[in-house]
Amino acid sequence: MKKIKILSLHLGHGGIERAVITLANNLVKNKYDVEILSIYKLYDKVPFDIDERVKITYLMDGTIALKTDIYKKCLKKLKLISLFKELFKDYKFNIFKLIKDTILSIVNVINKRRLVKKNIKNSNDDVLISTRDFLNKLISKNSKKNQLTIGWEHNHHHGNMKYASKIVNSVKNLDYFVLVSNDLKEFYSKKLKDTKCKCVYIPNTLDFISDKVSTLKEKNMISVGRLSREKGYIDLLEMSKTIFKNNKDWTLNIIGDGSERERLENYIKDNNLSKNVKLLGRRDSKYINDLLMKSSIYLMTSYTESFGIVLIEAMNFGLPLIAFDDAEGAREIINDKNGYLIKNRNKEEYIKKVNDLVNDIDLRIKLGKEGKKDSKIYDPDLVYKKWIEIIK
Repeated sequence: MKKIKILSLHLGHGGIERAVITLANNLVKNKYDVEILSIYKLYDKVPFDIDERVKITYLMDGTIALKTDIYKKCLKKLKLISLFKELFKDYKFNIFKLIKDTILSIVNVINKRRLVKKNIKNSNDDVLISTRDFLNKLISKNSKKNQLTIGWEHNHHHGNMKYASKIVNSVKNLDYFVLVSNDLKEFYSKKLKDTKCKCVYIPNTLDFISDKVSTLKEKNMISVGRLSREKGYIDLLEMSKTIFKNNKDWTLNIIGDGSERERLENYIKDNNLSKNVKLLGRRDSKYINDLLMKSSIYLMTSYTESFGIVLIEAMNFGLPLIAFDDAEGAREIINDKNGYLIKNRNKEEYIKKVNDLVNDIDLRIKLGKEGKKDSKIYDPDLVYKKWIEIIK
């Protein structure tokens, strides 16, 4: 039985982590021996369903790493007030604990690469799959000649050539580079044409193909995602003020959590949207699927979206889609038959399309049927044949 190791930074909530677990589940189902090497352990229980045959190895506790990541993001964006709020929330006036955790954080950074490097060198796996640029480099430099090495990129460069160059340098000595969109595959194929690394397009996949679809009769709209600036939820709330003026009996359910939650809660309260907009927090996949079945329109307002797995999940239950076209993942998935892709972040046009769908159930059904057809492209059995082709 061929042994496969997938290297991940952590197994917390997130699109990359979900994709890692879905891949591991399907590879195990296809009779491979699969291990996930997770650098940080954030939770006692993995937040996604995982096959009991998948082995998980953790290298270190991730509690401090999680805090440090929040602080780094605040510093990077010069959000000093937010940084002080986070520090006060975590430490109040306990300076000694802050100093101790700072030292531990530095030790973790030093140990991280050393422990991964040691694990790779001591491994007897047939295939190594990496999910981060620094992990790409580590498997490139420390894998054995007979091991198949694969980089797996989920993030879009968004025109940031510094980031793209970093990715190219990290994968140029690997055997394969798996991209989740055709756009990324074409981009990196040109950058890597003179290297040994072969670019392959393999989209992310649904967990399952649903045999049920929404009736699209419920007066519910839904959006799922991390509550962070790049998801554009403030824009969605701003548009909601207009949308619900004439659609008072409709509801928008937003599932997710993140740094913007307090800001969104205040906006909802200050603009009297509490009756129509619900922030439901982080929920498990069963809850999300149940709510998709009770919804009639899926809304996305992301500025950036590398793939948009939430879109194909909505299509899986027959929901029509609306998104702005600056989200690359939305452009990959939405067409004029299964939803609306709004150009130039035109909010008036977005509101108009929402109203069109709210007022026309036949239109919802028409677009939803096409979306359901399109979702079958992401059938896990079909997608994982592409993985098996390169690791067999």
